[in-house]
Amino acid sequence: MPDNFQFAYPFVAFLAVLPFLIYGLLPAIKSKSSSLLFPYFDAATKVSKQKPKKAAFVKKRNWLTLLLMYLIWLLLLTSLASPELVGKPEKKIKTTRNFLIIADLSFSMANKDWQIDKQPVTRWEAVKSIMQEFIIKRESDRMGLVFFGSNAYIQAPFTSDLNTVNTMLDEADVGMAGQMTNIGKALVKGMDLFERDSIQKKVILLLTDGVDSGMDILPLDAAKLVKDEETIIYTIGIGDPGNSSSDLDERTLTQIAELTDGKYFRAKDAEALEDIYEELEKLEPVEYEEESYTPKTLLYFYPLGLAIALGFMMVFINNMILIFKRFRKN
Repeated sequence: MPDNFQFAYPFVAFLAVLPFLIYGLLPAIKSKSSSLLFPYFDAATKVSKQKPKKAAFVKKRNWLTLLLMYLIWLLLLTSLASPELVGKPEKKIKTTRNFLIIADLSFSMANKDWQIDKQPVTRWEAVKSIMQEFIIKRESDRMGLVFFGSNAYIQAPFTSDLNTVNTMLDEADVGMAGQMTNIGKALVKGMDLFERDSIQKKVILLLTDGVDSGMDILPLDAAKLVKDEETIIYTIGIGDPGNSSSDLDERTLTQIAELTDGKYFRAKDAEALEDIYEELEKLEPVEYEEESYTPKTLLYFYPLGLAIALGFMMVFINNMILIFKRFRKN
């Protein structure tokens, strides 16, 4: 028997003696049956001068039937005791926060100056590839996606279905939101998404490779609104400021992060971005419920099914015995 096998209700075993108690304590059941009428019965009693007495017929017990019935009773008790295989205790994943990814899809993200496995790829292809691994690891969070360029739009509202979030991420491409970089508008769009949800802890991951070119709202003004809503912003600058093809505004991204008690990271290549995601996992770790649960596999239907099968077999045997007796009489 496996070490992880147990009965949920072992006290049911005390009912195994119940049939013996019933048999010993309760009186036998008496039932009347029809008899053959003898027309000269009264005359015969007078001639023989014998007084008729009441009589009873005790049927012979079929021990095979009794044994099967008791075995069925034990199987039913076994099923009632709920046998089960108990797995190792596991902690429940706790949904702790709304984690919103705000990603830049402006034309500069199409620059093919990054590498994955020594193959040249665009910045967006590299970001998308590494971000998908990061999203799957955030199993305790409800994730959302906002993409921005000249405008900002919601790609995925907050959901715990991270595979769907990854699918929506994979469908996005550079230029879908315009060619400019409007960081302020993207942050405001993110806050609109937060307002529709009830979870209090809110985190934003802002990825961009350019300088803000929006005229509607400045990034720092938008960050102040975010701060008022007790939301943390982690910013990631994509690219190398020393490269002539980069116009990354590290100063603004640093100020946005510090204003909301977040942190700024620079990702000059795919390896650096991967390291940043690992650092984010430490800053915003996956959280679990304090109480754990134990996975169980129920086995009650095995003894229950065997009891039903034996019941049918007992009926079949009794019927066969009756048929055999009638056949012998004939």
